[in-house]
Amino acid sequence: MGLLSEGTPLTWPQTKQYADHVREHGIRQFINQYHQLKGRQGDCLKWGDEIEYMIIKLDHKNRRAQLSLRSSELLEVLREAEETNPKEVRSLWHPEYAEYTLEGTPGQPYGSLVQHFNIVEHNMSFRRSEVQSLLQPDEVILTLTNFPRLGCPDFTFPPTQADPTSGASRSLFFPEAAITQSHPRFKTLTRNIRERRKEKIAINVPIFVDLKTPRPFVEDLSKYGDDGSSAAAAKEDHIYLDAMGFGMGCCCLQMTFQACNINEARVLYDHLTPLCPIMLALTAASPLYRGYLADVDCRWDVIAASVDCRTREEKGLEPLRNDRFVIPKSRYGSVDCYLSKCGARYNDIPLVYDKKIEQKLLDSKVDEQMALHISHLFIRDSISLFSERIHQDDVREMDHFENIQSTNWQSMRFKVPPINSNIGWRVEFRPCEVQLTDFENAAFGVFIVLLTRAILTFKLNMLIPISKVDENMQNCQKRNAVLDQKLWFRRDVFSRDCDKGDDTSQMTVSEIINGKGDEFVGLIPLVRQYLGALDMDADTACTIGQYLNFISARAAGTAMTTAAWIRNYVTSHPEYKQDSVVSEGINYDLIVACSEITQGKRECQELLGGIPKTKTSEDIPKAMKKIIQMTCMAPRNAE
Repeated sequence: MGLLSEGTPLTWPQTKQYADHVREHGIRQFINQYHQLKGRQGDCLKWGDEIEYMIIKLDHKNRRAQLSLRSSELLEVLREAEETNPKEVRSLWHPEYAEYTLEGTPGQPYGSLVQHFNIVEHNMSFRRSEVQSLLQPDEVILTLTNFPRLGCPDFTFPPTQADPTSGASRSLFFPEAAITQSHPRFKTLTRNIRERRKEKIAINVPIFVDLKTPRPFVEDLSKYGDDGSSAAAAKEDHIYLDAMGFGMGCCCLQMTFQACNINEARVLYDHLTPLCPIMLALTAASPLYRGYLADVDCRWDVIAASVDCRTREEKGLEPLRNDRFVIPKSRYGSVDCYLSKCGARYNDIPLVYDKKIEQKLLDSKVDEQMALHISHLFIRDSISLFSERIHQDDVREMDHFENIQSTNWQSMRFKVPPINSNIGWRVEFRPCEVQLTDFENAAFGVFIVLLTRAILTFKLNMLIPISKVDENMQNCQKRNAVLDQKLWFRRDVFSRDCDKGDDTSQMTVSEIINGKGDEFVGLIPLVRQYLGALDMDADTACTIGQYLNFISARAAGTAMTTAAWIRNYVTSHPEYKQDSVVSEGINYDLIVACSEITQGKRECQELLGGIPKTKTSEDIPKAMKKIIQMTCMAPRNAE
């Protein structure tokens, strides 16, 4: 979820007029806040997760599953408790891009007490049940990364029609009504991204070629009302998607951690960056798009293309005349540079940045690496602006900075403390796809937090060249990448020598997670070594042990990724015709199966690898009240 200012949204021509104004004042706001808080010390570990949910309606008589356009209605009820008793709520709810999605977070952040790992899954289950209690008998709430028939005829309930001649996206497939009604930001982003790039969004996902898949695979888009522009943008043997909703209408799992100071936040940002493709491969959960089987397992490049506002000049397809930079990536992508001094030598790809902004930051005593990071983010225009928020007090407000910051959707996000807040410097870990069960989501969330503690405690060095992180981000999305791809990773994670040569090799995900003999220790053994020094009760130790065993099994292949399980379900379905098509009936059966797995009504050893379900504490409110009293689990003053 990005910045959600209230007000009257401006059109793209109006927003464009204020592009330099937003950048100028956003930089002033950053400089003021940076200098005010760069010396802030002693913040305790606090952390939390964000999970996005889909509301799905099941028509059992006609074997049809549709996305239920009720999130705004549900959100209104869910947020009543937040407004009446904000300190006691067990969950917080926010609008997301689509009218069928909701974002839920814990009511209060978790703290540094190791026992908090034992309540994560229960809180996730509570959130799910809270929404489920408001649903109609034929509706379910699922943590599904992508709805298999998103964009197919009548994929919503009530049925809605896409209009390629009007509306924010001009999509052949994604109707205006499927964009959330809760906040104007999302429709404004959709319209302004399309207008800025001067053409519709174009996403091409390689199709999975089965025995009876037409070759070449080319759709007749004229039946959807195409004027020829979509046919020109669609690639042969690819699934064509044409709207922001195909990316931002997906769901994910994200984690945010508070650091004790700005230096520790930079260390975490850098050393978690090479882990992003590893975790994306492990959580792969989206092999189906617009009713077809794809030859990829992840949503990442789909979302990147769905919000790609670059013009043809910025893509390097035409000479620069009206725009300022040739920009290699969409504003949604993997991190382009490290932030710490140690990470600087691994920044081996040309960084596009605004040199005037960099100089202004340097002149204002912002260090070189931070200046590069911010001036790189600020090559982008604001793509959503409200008339009431144009003129701001740069000492007391941060909206212009957050306007640019929050629409740079990178694999990691470095988060500046809000003004007049007790919140410290934070980092957000963003690549993970959401899983079907609360057990899986809790396992990945806890594992990522434990990795941060191991990195800080053992002063681990996870850094590899940024170019190899980029390469990993491409390979980790491929079909069955968790087993079939080798990803670059650092061999000697105990070396603190920043000037040491490139100490990387290609390893399987299992070797990175579980270890590779004497060559690499493995991330789970490192976490277990860290846990060995902690005082844990038996219940917490059991819970964490089950989470780690599951992730070990997922990496080794004894537990399927969600993507592999979904792909296998479709190709094994009696109605599947080996033609890459996910029919209405197959989709219905798949959604019912997913719902039964989520609710524990159906065992799925293939997904969970035989790991037993955890037993978690039910006394959430009491545990939450203790959070602010806890001390950190990791040493201070990380370098």
